[in-house]
Amino acid sequence: LSATTYLIDADRREKDHWHYRGWRAQFLAPSSVFYSTGQGIAQFSIIRPRRIKLKPQQNDADEQPQGLNGMDLIIDGWFHERGELWPGQAMSLEVEKVLDHHRSKYQDVLVFKSKKYGNVLVLDGVIQVTERDEHAYQEMIAHLPLYAHPDPKKVLVIGGGDGGVLREIARHPGVEEIVICELDADVIDVSKKYLPSLAKGYDDSRVKVHIMDGAKFMDENQSSFDVIITDSSDPIGPAGVLFETPFYKAMHGALREGGIVCTQGECMWLHVDIIKPLMESIRQFYTTAGYAYTTIPTYPSGQIGFIIATKGRGECNKPARKPSDEVQKQLKYYTSELHEASFVLPAFAKRAILGE
Repeated sequence: LSATTYLIDADRREKDHWHYRGWRAQFLAPSSVFYSTGQGIAQFSIIRPRRIKLKPQQNDADEQPQGLNGMDLIIDGWFHERGELWPGQAMSLEVEKVLDHHRSKYQDVLVFKSKKYGNVLVLDGVIQVTERDEHAYQEMIAHLPLYAHPDPKKVLVIGGGDGGVLREIARHPGVEEIVICELDADVIDVSKKYLPSLAKGYDDSRVKVHIMDGAKFMDENQSSFDVIITDSSDPIGPAGVLFETPFYKAMHGALREGGIVCTQGECMWLHVDIIKPLMESIRQFYTTAGYAYTTIPTYPSGQIGFIIATKGRGECNKPARKPSDEVQKQLKYYTSELHEASFVLPAFAKRAILGE
């Protein structure tokens, strides 16, 4: 049974599948927990909250799990985000109206209007964007690398289908070309319909859209970009590959000399076990690698970081340029002072992530 997946329920069993309070149980070895299924004793670990029905997987290729159903995370009028990367805690938002729910080719897509945070985009049960606080993330992931570069001309965005990063890049008049590679076209579609304040980034004439795998695109466009921004979800599901060393090598190859990459870097309160080895790995082939962060209420623990690495140039903790007065008036979060401050880490994070 080591390769068998079941859905288990303490209250109900239906023939050859089970339910367990919305949790999917996958039988893996090794594990310290055992459960008797009536077909033998199997080891298992709970790996992700889901509301699905899985039959025991034998050798039938047609029996495939359909994945998480985002609607099952709305209980008594509240959406509850319970992620496997932050066990023991949850984020809840009161729902006013569900605007869209469907499963794309790659993931569960949910959009709802919340009581206090505007429209909310959720992918595979994880909050990606809310209209109320998105600027804290979009502005920082875009402007930290862009203002650290003296003259960026060509910028690549991997992910970021909501369009918020495109909107921020478009504030830089010196940028001549903005390329986005988004794997899931459905994210773009729902964002244009329900998140117009972000998706207006697509309206800029410099934007070129590619619906394809970002790594493949970079392999085909070596030494082409001054700045590469990876706006990814967490390292599970289709975004998992974006947190692996080969992807960082692919970005390095697609950078021009003097270029900068900036990627979503997870939460210092929760994920130093992910951040530290990744930082150590990418330092082997980037000239510098730093860690900055922003605060944002609806991301786990109210904080998310950015890994910023360079090719043939110095660190990015001081801006090379500043926003014009006109642009600064439009920004809600980023300032030149905050740029420098965002690289100053609490003592525990400095030790855990940077080894200092």
